[in-house]
Amino acid sequence: MRDGDRDAYAELVRRHAPVAVRTATLLGAGPDAEDVVQEAFVKAYGALGRFREGAAFRPWLLQIVANETRNLHRSSGRREARERSAWERTEPLLVASASEDPAVTALTHERRSELVRALSHLSEPHRRVVVCRFLLDLDEVETATVLGWPRGTVKSRLHRALRRLGEALADPGGSARDDSRTAEVGHG
Repeated sequence: MRDGDRDAYAELVRRHAPVAVRTATLLGAGPDAEDVVQEAFVKAYGALGRFREGAAFRPWLLQIVANETRNLHRSSGRREARERSAWERTEPLLVASASEDPAVTALTHERRSELVRALSHLSEPHRRVVVCRFLLDLDEVETATVLGWPRGTVKSRLHRALRRLGEALADPGGSARDDSRTAEVGHG
């Protein structure tokens, strides 16, 4: 693959495109997710020579997707509005249930709605780490790679995010502190 074999790379694109689009969407690319992923695949192809032999391709690719999603926000000047808008469009997808039993669907929908509401109160870094670990099912190392953070930062932010989620879920009235304005700076 590292030598630029287009057929091998096409297979990687086919295999990883769905998780790449999902990652871009959940990290805030919204309707631009497919464009972000296309740009990420182009950049990944151009960087194949720097891909470490034996390293996992998926986290490396998803890191590029995460970077491209951040670049999208930086270039827009309307970052917060786009993130909120993307979250509002993502929220119904997270709340949807595939259960056939109406009672189970209602209960599951209620619980998911509570969780999604609680997620919306997290700062962007906290929401990103929760999305990677639990909605994308990435492990700590993959999450650190995707987000470009040290593993310790993933652990500490995940710990704080889960604590804040717990507080928000324990207080359904919404008086739990909204930490969206207190996003950590640096690697804390």
